[in-house]
Amino acid sequence: MAPAKTLTSLAEEKIFESRFVRDEDERPKVAYNQFSNEIPVISLAGIDEVDGRRTEICKKIVDACEDWGIFQVVDHGVDTKLISEMTGLAKEFFAFPPEEKLRFDMTGGKKGGFIVSSHLQGEAVQDWREIVTYFSYPIRNRDYSRWPDKPEGWIGVTEQYSDQLMGLACKLLEVLSEAMGLEKEALTKACVDMDQKVVVNFYPKCPQPDMTLGLKRHTDPGTITLLLQDQVGGLQATRDNGKTWITVQPVDGAFVVNLGDHGHFLSNGRFKNADHQAVVNSNQSRLSIATFQNPAPEAIVYPLKLREGEKSVLEEPITFAEMYRRKMSKDLELARLKKLAKEEKEQQQLKLEKEKEKTKLESKPIEEILA
Repeated sequence: MAPAKTLTSLAEEKIFESRFVRDEDERPKVAYNQFSNEIPVISLAGIDEVDGRRTEICKKIVDACEDWGIFQVVDHGVDTKLISEMTGLAKEFFAFPPEEKLRFDMTGGKKGGFIVSSHLQGEAVQDWREIVTYFSYPIRNRDYSRWPDKPEGWIGVTEQYSDQLMGLACKLLEVLSEAMGLEKEALTKACVDMDQKVVVNFYPKCPQPDMTLGLKRHTDPGTITLLLQDQVGGLQATRDNGKTWITVQPVDGAFVVNLGDHGHFLSNGRFKNADHQAVVNSNQSRLSIATFQNPAPEAIVYPLKLREGEKSVLEEPITFAEMYRRKMSKDLELARLKKLAKEEKEQQQLKLEKEKEKTKLESKPIEEILA
């Protein structure tokens, strides 16, 4: 039996399979290191000072959410040593040989573990990434059998990391709640029993980075996402439906904050759900750690407050589980229709080429045909 393959091993062999090739309209338009400073970097130093800098900081956060739905935070209070340990352990994990990583293979319905790409079932094209993911909140639902037991220290460090990231997320949601004229716990309460999923992304060097994506264009379904990225670069954002893209400037020790669909709907569309993707490169691998704060499946999704003259962006209240199901169904349907259109175009092209060949043959003198 041939040895198991991971994306890292394929990259080392310089193999680029057709399953990673994106349609031309989905391919990167901006380089991974063509950085932009359009995404604001906000210091949270003094955010707990009621009569101090809090008002100024909150205004910057609200402006960013109304403008992009994405911003970066520094002076966030998450232990820098913990960040370094978490990053170091993640690098060690992805450096393991395929058989070690595949011990935690999460295919076949397993909840948590290691997987290549993690594209939606039914999609034809895969993302150029490996991930290890685990569900860390609610704490009672932690399944440590799906958390890697190597490298040594992974579980203890990731527990601490999860706890501190949950605290930071709740602090940011307090700001947005107050901006909506609600009590500061309003957005957190709307999640009922907040779920947290941690996804550690590894994007190996890619033989043909112009043909693929590390992570396809999307908005996160949940409430708020905190992303720790290394200094390589590759996170891109758009606010004009994909017409133009920018590459987010990596800031050492910062967290990129993305607002998700749930946060977008709770604010009645006032705060944007960040439209983003990840690109790869042929020079060096990239690592990022995304922490998704999501509502409980039974949480009701509906605007928490309507401003004067506003109509709800949702027709009716629905559960988060139903919202997520509809989102995935729509994405799969769009992928199916795109695949059909591509196949139809290829068939038409083949038919046209056959007709051209037939016309060319019919135009030849009979002597040439019989020669």
